Amino acid sequence: MTVDYRAQTVLLTGATSGIGAAFARALAARGSNLVLVARRAERLASMADELRRTHDVRVESIPADLARPAAATGLHRAVADLGLRVTSLINNAAVGSFAPVLDADPGHLAIEIAVDAAAPVELTAAFLPEITSAGGGFIINVTGVSAYFPSPRMAVYSATKAFMLSFTESLWTELRGSGIRVFAVSPGATDTAFASGMGPEAAVLTAGKLRRPEDVVATALRHLESRNPGPSVVDGRSNQFGVAMTRLLSRRQAASMMARILDPSRLQR
Repeated sequence: MTVDYRAQTVLLTGATSGIGAAFARALAARGSNLVLVARRAERLASMADELRRTHDVRVESIPADLARPAAATGLHRAVADLGLRVTSLINNAAVGSFAPVLDADPGHLAIEIAVDAAAPVELTAAFLPEITSAGGGFIINVTGVSAYFPSPRMAVYSATKAFMLSFTESLWTELRGSGIRVFAVSPGATDTAFASGMGPEAAVLTAGKLRRPEDVVATALRHLESRNPGPSVVDGRSNQFGVAMTRLLSRRQAASMMARILDPSRLQR
């Protein structure tokens, strides 16, 4: 089954920068209509204007804070008010922090759980009936290689990604035979502003070679267009190798290894 991009109206969260912006440009270039969602209204409107000028597609923007209760219900209502029916969904928005749990702000940890786990599940549940009734669409959840192993100093972020990977793989199984393609794409270190917003110690996350947002999107769309896409795909050979290697380790070994990798002091040695 081929993907008919021109028949899609894709709701995309976290659409104004990084991987989300790369998804928006790639899908608009393929002829998909878009509903862009992000917190910053001005940047969101600018992205929508750019895509309308560049491509002959309909692009709507809806500013929304996914950390707020009932955000998914509000988005579903807003899309209906625009007279649109969403046929595909990309849950890309994410919030992170870099600190031991002992030093973390409990309120910010709650926001991470809301944006990175609760909101994607609620959006999926809200839009799934119309996605399945339209047929031929897709649901892509952007997780991360941290879904596959513990990440000290990013404990909650890593846990939400593991949750989303498990959720996506279960949803893939439930929707087999429905014509809806469902999978998680897991990037590793990527050249975005994500780490820079988490303080100077988070520089350890981008200390090595970085993938580009466009690389991640290319991986996701290749997987989407493959003959029989599985429930998950890891972006980049080195990331694939790293995930495979962690499966050979005990949970104790994996946690200890990641504690060394994510130790900010290693950059000063």
